[in-house]
Amino acid sequence: MKPTAKKIAAFLTITALAAGALPLTANHAHAVTYVTNSATTTAQLTNQQIEAAVKELNNLGIMNGYVDRSMGEHQAISRAELATLVYKTFHLKDKTGENAELTDVNSNAWYAPYASKVAGLGIMETSNGQFNPHSQVSDAELVQVVSKAMQRDIKSVIHWMSAFYLDNSSATRGETAVLLQTARQAISSEHAQIKSVRSLNAITLIVSFDKPLRAEDEVFTKAQTDFAFSSGLMLTNMPRLKTGSIATYIVPTSVQKVGEVYNLTYKGQAAGTFEGSGTKVSMTTASQVTNDTFEIAALQENGVVDYGYIISAYSGGRGANAFVLDDREQAGGKTYQIIPSMQARQVVITPEGGEPIVARYVPFTQSTDGKQEPKFRLPVGETLIPGIKYTVSSDWANINNASFIAKSFDPLQVTSAKALSETSIEVSLAQDPGDELFSGRSVTLTSPSGDVLTATYKYSSRKGQVGVFDLGNNDKLTTGTAYTLTPVGDWGVASSVTVIYE
Repeated sequence: MKPTAKKIAAFLTITALAAGALPLTANHAHAVTYVTNSATTTAQLTNQQIEAAVKELNNLGIMNGYVDRSMGEHQAISRAELATLVYKTFHLKDKTGENAELTDVNSNAWYAPYASKVAGLGIMETSNGQFNPHSQVSDAELVQVVSKAMQRDIKSVIHWMSAFYLDNSSATRGETAVLLQTARQAISSEHAQIKSVRSLNAITLIVSFDKPLRAEDEVFTKAQTDFAFSSGLMLTNMPRLKTGSIATYIVPTSVQKVGEVYNLTYKGQAAGTFEGSGTKVSMTTASQVTNDTFEIAALQENGVVDYGYIISAYSGGRGANAFVLDDREQAGGKTYQIIPSMQARQVVITPEGGEPIVARYVPFTQSTDGKQEPKFRLPVGETLIPGIKYTVSSDWANINNASFIAKSFDPLQVTSAKALSETSIEVSLAQDPGDELFSGRSVTLTSPSGDVLTATYKYSSRKGQVGVFDLGNNDKLTTGTAYTLTPVGDWGVASSVTVIYE
């Protein structure tokens, strides 16, 4: 069984919490199942934490007691009980969605409306129409249910359960109450207000709210309006919620002036001040990747992490590479520097004996294929000259090995293409280019009559050597027409590649 001290031995006497004041659930069958324990760990829930959470949920009318005036906090929680708690905690009554028909739930059962609703919303699973209301809930199932109910990443929920989580162990009512107590704080709100703001480095703020933002408040165009800074500082991309936090965000800015005191307002309300940071992000090496593109690498082993590995929005797609940083940017005893979104970021690259060139970030290339290597591209039409030494500099990063000798790269070989729809095509290369080297690239499609359509790579669509390109300007492929594909610029070559939309 689970090695945590609060999984109490069988037949433990349950202490009622302020029993005289607790509302009772008379129709709530008290089929006691206690969870046994034979070991302890250093990370464990205390009785005080459990009792406080149960009492809070009870006072809110979310968790009721039994007919014997106990709360059963050390008792294994059933699926029926969990459905009820989730329904009430996350205000699912008015949530749009059909109620499920459950073949093993009596319509008169006290838990029937709750089970039907959470199953209908897909928050709790059924098997062939059966809900199994009296089955015990494992910690793994509890994670899935709470994650779906509040639309929060699984890694955050597991982090909130770190004092008692084990995949195959049964969750207790008390443990569930503790988790829901935390989850309630993490329900998004249109009235979220900033509690604190601090500068982490020259382009990154750490902003904590009292509640998470709604999805629509995170959208860049709206966030640009909501976040207003003094002295010309600007938001450069959307704020991103840190994995495992309640409501702490990584907020990317334009380059801050060292020592400048900035004022921040949020939705028109004064939200605090902070001092501009002189800390630059530590990058390791600049290196060329194509004839017009280079990258700047950073290493987690050096205490630098791309935000993609530590934000809630990307947690699910990063697998084991995703992790949680605490409120001091620490994990495993190590303090990390954060690379925020590179959107709109630029660096300067200078050829030896030549004039500086501004290179701009290539979208969606900063942490792909498990690496932290944001790509930067020269202006259209310019290329790196083989044999020339180039040095990269930045007002937001320190680059340990900032120089490289340019060399010539062969263009990517397009081997085939096919139409996915009247507005999208799939382009295949001779080999996997790695990373996101398709990014920012386009192809033209020329019909036999000479009409030319342009398709641009769809960011993050690459799967190995295949990427999706979308037509722009409301253009559409004509059925039955054989288009000749040609890469725009020197990034690729195609020999007799045609596309036909059937």
